[in-house]
Amino acid sequence: MQPLLHLNNVSKRYGAVRVLDGIDITVADNEFLTILGPSGSGKTTILRIIGGFEGIDGGSLMFEGRDLSAVPINRRPFNTVFQDYALFHHMTVAENVGYGLKVRGRPKAEIAARVAEVLDTVGLGTLGGRYPAQMSGGQRQRVALARAIICEPRLILLDEPLSALDVELRAQMQRFLKSLQRRLGIAFVFITHDQEEAIALSDRIIVVNRGRIEQEGAPEELYRRPRTPFTASFLGDNNLIPGTLAAIDGRLCTVDTAAGRLDATVDGPAPAPGSAVLVAVRPEHVRLDADPAAPHGMSAEVADVRFLGANVMIELFNPALPGAVIKVRRLADGSVAGLRPGASVRLGWAADDAALLQVAP
Repeated sequence: MQPLLHLNNVSKRYGAVRVLDGIDITVADNEFLTILGPSGSGKTTILRIIGGFEGIDGGSLMFEGRDLSAVPINRRPFNTVFQDYALFHHMTVAENVGYGLKVRGRPKAEIAARVAEVLDTVGLGTLGGRYPAQMSGGQRQRVALARAIICEPRLILLDEPLSALDVELRAQMQRFLKSLQRRLGIAFVFITHDQEEAIALSDRIIVVNRGRIEQEGAPEELYRRPRTPFTASFLGDNNLIPGTLAAIDGRLCTVDTAAGRLDATVDGPAPAPGSAVLVAVRPEHVRLDADPAAPHGMSAEVADVRFLGANVMIELFNPALPGAVIKVRRLADGSVAGLRPGASVRLGWAADDAALLQVAP
């Protein structure tokens, strides 16, 4: 099936600096796609290329099979919601929302009807007469969304639109955004550096780093089965333990580390025995007081126990892994209430909860 949008082998330079290197991205109709990466990864450049704010140096930008690479901004069937809202402060909310229809020469009666309809959609039906300065950050963000959807685009681009909001309001807007996207049936391309936000909102996530795609997939797949060290460490807390691949049986891998022999599983092509690898295991998957007679696992000493509200984070170390902190997350239900710094414990995990990652040569 042909994708709605396809960035095909797109490259981009700013002078001598290559900021995108052969990026290949597809967006399906009605999909909530998040492009996730740290500052300088190239994610905003991708959005600006889709929106027409930047050109490309190589590749193509295809929309329903048509190359849009040379099509100007005002002729692309997309709208953009910016981090700073970009509202006209001298216009009312209704005037801001209806501006796109006004410049298209639509009749006043049609504009008024569509503005009322769209403001109702974003929950601002009674606030059309206000000015942006009279509204909260969350309300201004909804105005920006209303302005983006009123011209019925096929795709909406969102450039870190929630980053300026406080924690509670941000959570509310995340729920609203996902609900809105489902109701409208419009593809959203969302740019963020916030891993939790990406996991909460997305049908699919593309992780970018240094102008390249590290990994893409459903949020749960990327979280549970990272395939690169960058994805494993950037997408949530992870313990990365270095070692050497000792043996492999199907997906099951045995890894020799300085702290003991450990289990993990591999997805995709496996490295050869003897390769340098990492065992990636999430803090919530590490067992405390694992069977001391088990052939695989590691001993550790408690360094710190921190109460985090619903959870307790336990930090441990093993002298054989200098500089490494092993994190264990548990519910704050009293089960680790007696654990104190200096206590010795045995750690282990199910092989399916640990991912084997090859270290780049």
